[in-house]
Amino acid sequence: MTKAAEENQTPPTQEAPGSAGVGTNPPAGAPVSTAVGDTGPPARGGRLPRVESLTGLRWWAAFFVFCHHMTNLAPLPIFDFLKYGTSGVTFFFVLSGFVLTWSAQPGTKIRTFYRRRFARIFPLYFLTLVAAFFVFYRVDPPAGMSWIKPVSVTVLVLSAFLLHGWSNNPTILYGGNPAGWTLSVEAFFYAYFPFVWRATQRLKVAGGLIICVAVIAIGCAYRLALFHYKTEVPVLPQPVLHSVAFLFGIGLAIALRSGWRPQIPVWFAFLVTGGGLYLLWYSGSHPTEIPGAVSMGLCQKEVLTLLYGFLIFAVAARDIRGGRSLLRSTPLVKLGQWSYAFYLVHATILYAIKEYHGVAGPIGWANLTWYAGVLVVSIFASWLLYRFVEHPLERKLRGPR
Repeated sequence: MTKAAEENQTPPTQEAPGSAGVGTNPPAGAPVSTAVGDTGPPARGGRLPRVESLTGLRWWAAFFVFCHHMTNLAPLPIFDFLKYGTSGVTFFFVLSGFVLTWSAQPGTKIRTFYRRRFARIFPLYFLTLVAAFFVFYRVDPPAGMSWIKPVSVTVLVLSAFLLHGWSNNPTILYGGNPAGWTLSVEAFFYAYFPFVWRATQRLKVAGGLIICVAVIAIGCAYRLALFHYKTEVPVLPQPVLHSVAFLFGIGLAIALRSGWRPQIPVWFAFLVTGGGLYLLWYSGSHPTEIPGAVSMGLCQKEVLTLLYGFLIFAVAARDIRGGRSLLRSTPLVKLGQWSYAFYLVHATILYAIKEYHGVAGPIGWANLTWYAGVLVVSIFASWLLYRFVEHPLERKLRGPR
């Protein structure tokens, strides 16, 4: 999962109306960063503006994931729709490709990129992995608590080195901190991003859009082939499958960097995204009523990539034009900064509560009080982790700018 950070920034030299600011040029070898609040890549006559609204937007994606996980503790009447909260990780993968490309700097050394990616994600990941061990593992797991697993050194070692995402065995894939499988996927993205960036940095609008179309087409073709030829087509590991979303984000950022600025109203992008999620849910629940429902379901990840990519692009384009944005408000930017910690810790908190209390009760809207309570505890924990662990350790390990 990508995360925002606005630390270690140089003072801005000019500011676009309504934007987050335009920074001074960094020294040679400045890091490529997923930080949507970091200053952007160099451009003619200056630098591209920051796109801080994506920080606030990422909070809502993390909250959507939280809503899905909360159905395991306090189910709501719309629990069937909330299962699409898992799609928040697809949003994070598209966003990761987008902001890495948006903030990429020519001349960045690969080892510098890797060191700063490690500093950004690993210290907090490892700490939350240790915390999760005491919630999700026992030498002798209690009966009736399926989320608590027997201790497995192999699974824990694979999780510690972010290799568990390469297994399709759920015990391994969701081993350690169950949310951490996405970090295993992100680590794969980081491994090959510098080479993709060098190969594509001269592309313009058409090249970026061709990447977007090509990866969606390949992804859909694979999903359909896997369904129709189950014995002939191998099941690929998650990091490879989710590369469609990551590369799609890269293509969008290339197009935006190259000057493509369609004026898409953000309200319309939210409407399309929300409507698309509803259509996915409805077609899955009533497949005979929607033409192409089966194919849509099989290609769900690619459909979600299109929806979230459209939303990310619309929000980023508005920031570049200097449009007003509630997503850049201080509370949402702060929540966006804490969203990485929130993502890693909320399930651990939720299942710790479930172990000692059990399921909150029958399905009903009264369970919203549980949502509010666990949300407040999770946000407070994420602030503490960001303030005293994530932020200071990242600054220490990143090295000089």
